[in-house]
Order: sequence, then C-alpha cells, then structure tokens
Amino acid sequence: MNYPVHIVSVGGLIENEEGKVLLVKSPDRGWEIPGGQVEERESLTDALIREVKEETGIDIEVNELTLVNSNITKRVQPDGVTPIGSIVSFGFTGRAVSGELTTSEESLEVDWFDKDNILDIIDEEFTRDKVKYMLSYNGKTAYTVFSRNPYILHSVQYY
Repeated sequence: MNYPVHIVSVGGLIENEEGKVLLVKSPDRGWEIPGGQVEERESLTDALIREVKEETGIDIEVNELTLVNSNITKRVQPDGVTPIGSIVSFGFTGRAVSGELTTSEESLEVDWFDKDNILDIIDEEFTRDKVKYMLSYNGKTAYTVFSRNPYILHSVQYY
C-alpha cells in the first residue's frame, strides 16, 4: 500500500501596531505573506513563528486560524515520474511583537503595507485569493480547494 504524502505549510497575515501587514517579496512568486513548510516534529504555530522570523526578522504572536487551503494540483518530482503530494496550507493571523525587518535567501524585500492596498501589490492570483479570504475573516475559517497552472478555485466553504 502506498501511503499518501502531503506537504504541510503555514502562512501568516501579520500586523504591526499601526495595523499594517507584513509582506515578503519571494524570488519566485513576488509579494506574498510570510510562511513556508512545516518541518518534521514541528507544530503549525511553531513553524509559522520560525518562518516569519527567518524570512523577515520579526518575532510574532500567532492568533486565529483563518484559512485552510488544499492545493490539489497533480505534481511530480523533477524526474517527471515520481508524484509529489498535494499541499495543505494553514493561514493564521498574528501580531508583530519585536524584531527589525531583514531580508533572507527567501525574501528579496520585506516591508509593511496598508491593508487596503495589499491585494493590488500581490501578483499571483492564488496568493491574492488566499490573502483576500484571510482579510475577510469574520470568526469562520475559510476552506478553499484549488489547482494551479492554470489557477482554478474549485470551492470555498466556511467552518
């Protein structure tokens, strides 16, 4: 029996005391919220705290779980044959508590942006949708199912 393998990732809609949102400019995807893959034996919130610190230099407090994404795109390893599991991503809100903005290998630029403008800054449609659902959090967590290349949003439900 083949056991399913899923990649688990996290992302954070992190605000500072002025209510601005933290974004990183990825070398591959342009502006996006900070986050990344959860490592073995790491909790979702610990992974988010680590990823935000690595990518931006900012220490955070994690708040609400606002979004769960299922990326069901069929993907394969560089060998063109071996499958790669789907990606399940968890989106949280958070608050900056300390630190200074710094870049890393994963972030060409790091900055704070007004909430009203961030959707205009984000180039990737799937990232824009992710942030849109996180911004509209009203106490119910959004669950989205999508695929990429081309981007197709298959469903959105709230729990």
